[in-house]
Amino acid sequence: MDYDEAGATCRRILDAVGEAVIADERFLESVLTGILAQGHVLLEDVPGTGKTLTARSFASALNLSFSRIQFTPDLLPSDITGSNVYNEGTGEFEFVPGPVFSNLLLADEINRAPPKTQAALLEAMGEGQVTVDGETTALPSPFFVIATQNPIEQEGTFGLPEAQRDRFIFKLAMGYPGFDDERTLIDRRADRTSQSPSVDPVVDRETVAELQSVPETVSVDGKLRDYVVELGRATREDDRVEVGVSPRGVQRLFEAARAAAVINGREFVVPDDVRRVVYPTFAHRLVLTTEASVRGADPAAVIDDVLDSVAVPAVEERASDGRSADGRSTRESSERGDQQDERGDDH
Repeated sequence: MDYDEAGATCRRILDAVGEAVIADERFLESVLTGILAQGHVLLEDVPGTGKTLTARSFASALNLSFSRIQFTPDLLPSDITGSNVYNEGTGEFEFVPGPVFSNLLLADEINRAPPKTQAALLEAMGEGQVTVDGETTALPSPFFVIATQNPIEQEGTFGLPEAQRDRFIFKLAMGYPGFDDERTLIDRRADRTSQSPSVDPVVDRETVAELQSVPETVSVDGKLRDYVVELGRATREDDRVEVGVSPRGVQRLFEAARAAAVINGREFVVPDDVRRVVYPTFAHRLVLTTEASVRGADPAAVIDDVLDSVAVPAVEERASDGRSADGRSTRESSERGDQQDERGDDH
């Protein structure tokens, strides 16, 4: 699949989901970016904004199997992964897969389950497999998790530990729709008999796998790679930050930027791709100091300052045919740059 086709396919997916979900286009694009980057997405917002509908709509548009787990304080790890059940007919124990065995898993209100149960998802999210009674079973491919949590109600909840937050490539918020969008929601509801709108499949599972492979071939200039690393390292040097972005987080920013380029039908990453995904990639990975929290600092402000302090590299954009903006081929541009470097060294 070439980049133009991948970008067009992504647009068709977003259009289909947008017919059912009333949400900002950037939000839906971010969810799809996470899927293309083979990551997991955490949605944090108040109830009733459409988080569950978003997950279900993406599963339908991508024609993938879908499971939903309603996390509660009494949920057990085996309720997620599955367990071995004795079969009286055969006289043997048989593994009965849990709801985690699906292509798209919705972990609804994940912070309501105790840490032990939350941890049952760690292996699944990190390795694409689960281990029950010493036996490891691979999950379906593709596999990704969309988890939700309510930031308002804290009674009876268990905050996700840093290790588990780091497993999510993005943390996103839908926000309330504007007046016109909310009126559109009412009008749509009036014109259908069911409460939840349906989404027709746009692609199949094989096409999803193809789409996920395209970002792996997207080129990233060396200066942009330095930029990604510098952004991550800058978060660790901020006085307001106790724990900065991990090396895994830096890698996820790199992967998300390549996925963002694919959605825009490009075979190369530009600085705007990095800046577009840096907030949802970094914010949930930052742990602020107690003093900074008391002063009302937030991760977004830290990222603002990091973006201001790290210089954006001057990277030559290329057209889809591999030529630079002024018509030179990539190789010609590279050779000219080398010649300029040599002249600079002479001086």
